[in-house]
Amino acid sequence: MRERQASRAARRAREFETFVAGAAGRLLHAATLLTAEAPDDNPRARRLLTLSLAHTYAHWDGLRGEDPYDRTRQYLATRFARGAWRRYGGLGRSRPHPASPLAALTPQERLILVLRLYEGVAEEQAAALLGLSPERVRAVCHRATTTLLRRARGPAPRVTAAKAVPS
Repeated sequence: MRERQASRAARRAREFETFVAGAAGRLLHAATLLTAEAPDDNPRARRLLTLSLAHTYAHWDGLRGEDPYDRTRQYLATRFARGAWRRYGGLGRSRPHPASPLAALTPQERLILVLRLYEGVAEEQAAALLGLSPERVRAVCHRATTTLLRRARGPAPRVTAAKAVPS
């Protein structure tokens, strides 16, 4: 009986290690985008990822064919949303790192943009996960995209008069 339990525990640990080896990099990048930290200095993103992976490991046996990546991503997103709500009195502005590509966005805009564009989550799924209407998710995603595109454009290059070339 003990050998069978030990064997099951070892198999569970191997399966989870394999999952983490394949998914942790992408999940860490998503968490770093959410927290708007610098990629090389991201303690909040690492903590968010660690908590999400711990939650997935605790429920590993209960997944029953469910995608562990999807489950971990859902927990990561909801944990981020709850943390942003408590910490900043709502999904308002946090203090992102200025080098972050998503620094100009609110936490809610970052969350929806990361889910929709980086993770490829359908509008309806993102809406259900966040408790919003699909129309609201669409509007926030559009606003966030517009903010990023306007910011990326910057000023036009300065035009100087060309000197006449003698013939």
